[in-house]
Amino acid sequence: MSTPRLLRRISISAATSSLILAGCATSYAPSADILGSTPAEVIARLGPPLPQPESLEGIRRLDFPRGPYGRHTYFVYFNEAGKAERFNQVLDEKNFRLIKSGMDKTEVVDLIGVSRDTFSLARDRGYVWNYRYISNNSTQCQWFQIEFTPEGKVRSTGDGRPPECRIGGFRLRR
Repeated sequence: MSTPRLLRRISISAATSSLILAGCATSYAPSADILGSTPAEVIARLGPPLPQPESLEGIRRLDFPRGPYGRHTYFVYFNEAGKAERFNQVLDEKNFRLIKSGMDKTEVVDLIGVSRDTFSLARDRGYVWNYRYISNNSTQCQWFQIEFTPEGKVRSTGDGRPPECRIGGFRLRR
């Protein structure tokens, strides 16, 4: 193979790899370049939100959980003109502390979004939503759990280590 052909193949390969890596890096989390974008443009950049709205008309917030075992959920907020004005990552201890017994699941979703990792409790006692996250004191293996009654009310919350990191215990807060 001639040197120019080899260099051209290397250049094409490098350019393709850069585009793929850039796509991965920009699609996980929002960045400042989405500010001023419409909801449709944000979705094109970040992928489908969860829950998916029936209409983007007049939408004020889109939620982008990263998972199922992702440690981030990003809320993108839109102004009255329908342009993205700010975004933030909501899976943090400050927001978890705001969740109290008796709240309904709609209030939980308003604070930290939906969980993509859930399970039901035996004998129809309710269900649990799990959220993996990065705590202020650690970089991995943290999760926050919310136990709901069958009626969709928070019974208790707790944090600890997910099953794949069985080191240490589980703290329950009531």
